[in-house]
Amino acid sequence: AAAMAAEALSQVADVQIDGDGVFKYVLVRVRGAGAPVKDVVRGHGWAEYHADLFERTEEELARHGLSCECLGGGRLSHRPEERKIHVYGYSVGFGRADHAVTTEKLKAKYPDYEITWADEGY
Repeated sequence: AAAMAAEALSQVADVQIDGDGVFKYVLVRVRGAGAPVKDVVRGHGWAEYHADLFERTEEELARHGLSCECLGGGRLSHRPEERKIHVYGYSVGFGRADHAVTTEKLKAKYPDYEITWADEGY
């Protein structure tokens, strides 16, 4: 079971965000049965609330036998034409995500970007 869970976990993308704009994001800790955990970033403009992002992520993961918890949220400003992403703000419902963790995840996915973060702003 642990091997299957680890395999399912490895299929989960570390980062899924919209290609452009300013939108909410959540930092989610994903768990498999007896497997290690991994933190993933999800951010989309369609989400009115951080909970919308988390619920959608939770549903997708459950189909693969994975569970998750929300570690917090914030906002992303993604400007692909400038190759910049700025991480800031917080979620009223989930609290502030660890933007430093989010930034590291984004740097891995967008190595040629300038990625910054700040605790200020909403």
